[in-house]
Amino acid sequence: MGMSDGSILTRQGKPNRGPRDGAFFWSGFRVTAADGVCGVSRRKDGLSVMGRQQTVGQKAMDLSDLLVPEGILPSLKAKSKKQALQELASKAGEMASLDPRDVFDTLLQRERLGSTGLGRGIAIPHVKFKDLDRIFCLFARLQEPIEFDSHDEAPVDLIFLLLAPEHASGDHLKALARISRLVREPATLDQLRAAKDANTLHDVLSNPVTSNAA
Repeated sequence: MGMSDGSILTRQGKPNRGPRDGAFFWSGFRVTAADGVCGVSRRKDGLSVMGRQQTVGQKAMDLSDLLVPEGILPSLKAKSKKQALQELASKAGEMASLDPRDVFDTLLQRERLGSTGLGRGIAIPHVKFKDLDRIFCLFARLQEPIEFDSHDEAPVDLIFLLLAPEHASGDHLKALARISRLVREPATLDQLRAAKDANTLHDVLSNPVTSNAA
């Protein structure tokens, strides 16, 4: 059974600070220094999770560790946000051995807390499930952009879906931060929208973060 955190990202995209411990709430998840992040910043191109500085020899999370070619949908056909989430839930359930209906219902519950549309045509729906033992990441490029209730009101055509174990907050936040850095680059978004097939998309998504995107 899935779960959703009760915290909410406001429509303006401003993180809510916790009342006592200085925690932040980002995209529905409570963010503290214990999660391996220093905070949340507001950028013109969306929210950015700020991780602790990497120590020497420490490997940064790479999307190639989470994405497999069968988890990339290069031409998803959907006429609405609900339909897109339903299609993604079906594929995610197949890959993660979860009930697709449970995945879909949990995604809808998460969206009721606040849209996971980040702006500039990007959305990152993300939920947790107690039956998972690792993070699953799917990526879909839509045939036609759809309304996603993003803060900038731009329709969405690029969707990253993250499913994480219930107690994997640290790795989950690292995955969100990795995607945030990736889509910060306009050139990367152009490549994702121009890629001809799933293999090309996988190559773009697996590129390491450049120094100017950190």
